[in-house]
Amino acid sequence: MLTIAHLSDTHLGQVHGGDGGKRARRRAELVMAYLDALPGPLDGVLVTGDLTDHGLPGEYRQVAEALTSRHPVLVCPGNHDSRGPYREVLLGEAAGERPAEVSAVSRAEPSAEGPINRLHQLPGADVLMLDSSIPGRDDGLLDAETLDWLDTRLAAGRAELPALVAFHHPPVELHLPMVDGIRQFGEADLAAVLRRHPRVAALLCGHSHTAAATTFAGLPLLVAPGVVSTVTLPCEGGSGISFDQPPMLAFHVLDGDGRLTTHYRVVPVD
Repeated sequence: MLTIAHLSDTHLGQVHGGDGGKRARRRAELVMAYLDALPGPLDGVLVTGDLTDHGLPGEYRQVAEALTSRHPVLVCPGNHDSRGPYREVLLGEAAGERPAEVSAVSRAEPSAEGPINRLHQLPGADVLMLDSSIPGRDDGLLDAETLDWLDTRLAAGRAELPALVAFHHPPVELHLPMVDGIRQFGEADLAAVLRRHPRVAALLCGHSHTAAATTFAGLPLLVAPGVVSTVTLPCEGGSGISFDQPPMLAFHVLDGDGRLTTHYRVVPVD
């Protein structure tokens, strides 16, 4: 059985009410402290993008400090991230350098300048973290390089084990006006790849700052709630984004039959 925590959209560096970014960092640290205080182990902590608010090197240094854990931490970029500083600060890669092996359980992506994709071989499952960002834009796309990488890794991976595919932008509308116009597009190409690989158990994403569950290409699509803020439905009224609601996270439990169960948790801020 595999148990992972899933959070998203920490937006470290985001200034709220003139606080110099302290609020965003405190919320991220509270979530990580909650996970570290668990009496049992996790197989991984997934953070599906928008690690920073502006993609600045100093913000990635905050990421390296705040998103540490006794559990393995797996990350991917979002539209607020910047590939250059992400590579240099988090991955230790010089500009233009072809990335080397990240660890004994990870494989680097084929292009040093392209999207940042990673395969993590956890006990009981392969976790593929994809880069759905488009530099300079808020909407998302899994480009041809990423889809080829995904297809190849799924085919060459541990065929006897299930796989989880994670990225930042959801490839479907979630009925959130603030988010749906900047979701992941080109989704038909992703669906075509997924249909070739029945060992994919679920898709995990962020971007929407809300806990949500739907389907895509016949698979569960599970959206992590936001750490820094919460996006609300039209029926809830207001501006569409709340800074008052507490941070949340998801626990995904993958059993031996490849069935995924998700539990959502609120992390107290006081």
